[in-house]
Amino acid sequence: MPLSAFQKLAWLIRRQMLSLSGVGLMLGALFFAAALTPTLIPRSYLTQGALAGACFAIGYLAGNLWRWLWHYLELPEPSPQLRSSANALVAAGCLIVVIVYLWRAAGWQNSIRAVMKMPPVETAHPLKVCAIALIMFVVLLVLGRLFALISRFLAVRTKRIIPRKVANVLGVLIAGLLFWSIASNLLISTAFRALDSSFREFDALFEPERPQPTDPGKTGGAASLVKWTELGRTGRRFIASGPTATGISAVTGQAAQEPVRVYVGLAGAGTAQARARLALDELKRQHGFERGTLIVVTPTGTGWIDPAAMDTVEYLHHGDVASVAMQYSYLNSPLSLLFQPEYGAEAARALFSEIYGYWTTLPKDRRPKLYLHGLSLGALNSEKSAELFETIGDPIAGALWSGAPFASRIWRSVTANRNPGSPAWLPEFRDSRFVRFMNQNGPTVPADAPWGPMRVVYLQYASDAITFFAYRDAFQAPAWMTAPRGPDVSPELRWYPIVTMLQLALDMAVANGAPMGFGHVYAPEHYVDAWVAVTDVRDWSAEALARLKEQLAAKARKTGADNPGDDADRGG
Repeated sequence: MPLSAFQKLAWLIRRQMLSLSGVGLMLGALFFAAALTPTLIPRSYLTQGALAGACFAIGYLAGNLWRWLWHYLELPEPSPQLRSSANALVAAGCLIVVIVYLWRAAGWQNSIRAVMKMPPVETAHPLKVCAIALIMFVVLLVLGRLFALISRFLAVRTKRIIPRKVANVLGVLIAGLLFWSIASNLLISTAFRALDSSFREFDALFEPERPQPTDPGKTGGAASLVKWTELGRTGRRFIASGPTATGISAVTGQAAQEPVRVYVGLAGAGTAQARARLALDELKRQHGFERGTLIVVTPTGTGWIDPAAMDTVEYLHHGDVASVAMQYSYLNSPLSLLFQPEYGAEAARALFSEIYGYWTTLPKDRRPKLYLHGLSLGALNSEKSAELFETIGDPIAGALWSGAPFASRIWRSVTANRNPGSPAWLPEFRDSRFVRFMNQNGPTVPADAPWGPMRVVYLQYASDAITFFAYRDAFQAPAWMTAPRGPDVSPELRWYPIVTMLQLALDMAVANGAPMGFGHVYAPEHYVDAWVAVTDVRDWSAEALARLKEQLAAKARKTGADNPGDDADRGG
């Protein structure tokens, strides 16, 4: 009697299940369990399931490779009865571990939520996590078996003319090149074009709550050298959302000036150099060089500038601030770093060269103090904008870099060479006269400690995976995990080979979803302490600074609640 289509499918699934590697399944189960443990950012059941499924697949692959190596080396095999008994015991042990870890998953997630002052969850949704993980594992398993099938097919065809082992290696290499070509030239390129178009259209959107400035002197105004329509979404937000002189006076109780904000979007000119010259001309038109403080800002990938940073410094200096920025992409930071890594550095370098070159021609006693600022990818590119050899004769006043990515060269060097005994998540570097680190609790160095001629501050949170991720986490526990840990890191966090690196990679992807003041979302009240240190603010009492922090924090949280979609502009 012929089999029905359903029976054939059931037979095929059963055959595939029976062909699974026992060692791979056991190691995969351990990887799955380790993926349930906490890292830096709370996870939803969707992200947890995807992560656990990917870890299961990698563990399964590692088990398969182990079995293959054992056979390849022709090591002695245990008897079938011993192997069967051992497999049963190990499988039972792995199953118990998985069940226990699923049971504890909610508590682990709550350990992260507790340090971030988030309400606890009642369940980690283990059934949904397992279902999503199974789907992820099956997809990756199918891809893996397809790769193996193509490799064997190529090896069989080529071993007729070359030695068998060489044919096997050649089959794997050709299959790898084929998969890579399909992934990069078809899937990735197609996805990039779609995302590029989507981000371009999103960047061009106009928001009615941010109308064109009525003051002709402002960027985008009637007399501006930069058209309002060419600023882009994030540029228009930066220009329209800043505090006014009246608003600053209402908070500080003192007379204030209207802050100068200059922004040039991608549509402003065809090249980075041309946009930088346009930014300089616009800054001169608005008399930005006549202010007491001048900040060259490098945005994130989308062109977004954190209002928590810029509003804060404008309040602290009573509006006597000019800031200038230039867009280099409308992709978010991960995509910009992946597909256009040179654009950000080129744009930051061009803008700094134009501003610094003109600034050095001004009398030293009548020019503003010059600072750099950048968040995330902006911090990475801002670091690259100024070369030491060209500024050492006439140095800038300093820089504030927040959430610097792990690839930041200066940050990585200073952290690696920190003073013995200082934690990796809040280092102290030499005598702290040049560079200092701050987090939610401020600096470790006393506020009255002497500075050198240039002040650099890194504002960072221990829960920010974008700062603390490293590829070596796959085989070595990171230094920031050792005691004492950062105040916003779960005490339940443990290191697992390979799995921890994958967990932190996921944390990077969702770091902007953390509450304000944690992860990659930097709070205005923490910027207050940082800007006070960097720009040498002295005319505020401790009580006045505390009130400013409260007001800025309340405003930021209200703005975030009223405009939850603004996170799309953040860009990482």
